Amino acid sequence: MDEAETEAIYSKDIEVLHKLSRSIDWQIRRRVVWNPATPEKILKDLALDSVQWVREAVAGSPRISKNILYMLSEDRAGFVRAAVALNSSAPPELLMRLAEDEMIDFDYSLNENRYIVKEAVARNPSITLEILELLANDWDEHVRASAASNPRMTSELLAKLSKDISWLVRNKVAGNPSTANELLVKLAEDRIVDIRISVAQNPATPHKAMLSLALNRSWEIKHAVAKNPNVSVDILRELSGDWAWKVREAVALHPKAPEDVLEMLVKDPDQSVREAARRRALSNSS
Repeated sequence: MDEAETEAIYSKDIEVLHKLSRSIDWQIRRRVVWNPATPEKILKDLALDSVQWVREAVAGSPRISKNILYMLSEDRAGFVRAAVALNSSAPPELLMRLAEDEMIDFDYSLNENRYIVKEAVARNPSITLEILELLANDWDEHVRASAASNPRMTSELLAKLSKDISWLVRNKVAGNPSTANELLVKLAEDRIVDIRISVAQNPATPHKAMLSLALNRSWEIKHAVAKNPNVSVDILRELSGDWAWKVREAVALHPKAPEDVLEMLVKDPDQSVREAARRRALSNSS
């Protein structure tokens, strides 16, 4: 795709967009969908496109009408239906229907099947609590994990899922900003390292749990603590002397790192840490 085509795709000229929507290249047609200036008439035409990835783009558009969403919710391609399921404009009755969609796609990274439409419904930011509770109790761990990641989860459901047998589900609870402090403190002691890392990354994690994680032997966990935007200055001071250079580098790059810590890290034996500290010191002085 040349520069002229790229510029044309983001044009506000309706005639240009109409012409591009009929391009032989499906990737250009998909980009037309993404253009905020594309009128609904063109989107409606592209909802009938022969290529599923164009229809998927339409299904995910926040500007599409409910009538088209209903039409695409019955699309033969599961990925199109999943895009509808994730669309925040999808009405509750449509999400309830899609919550029963049994479409399976094979996830090669995990070497197992995934219910992609139900997972998408569970992640929808506009989902009702009724549907969310239904999916939080699904037999499939990936569906429950998707529900556990939704910020609309109630404290009761999060408390239940924090004890789930699947570590994937507990991991999503650990990373959910809506998870209560007492649950995060408990999950900070989970036997699975990835879960403790998710707690360390969660900006809602309380100081008590962060302090416990900062004393962990795993450098990956301490690295996550040092990158947390809400970590306290006293914890950053503690981690500035850590044995792992990646942890000290993260401290040097943190906006809350105090001047005296940066002055110390500028003299660090590791080059990456020294450079990070210098960059932070320069940005502070400018």
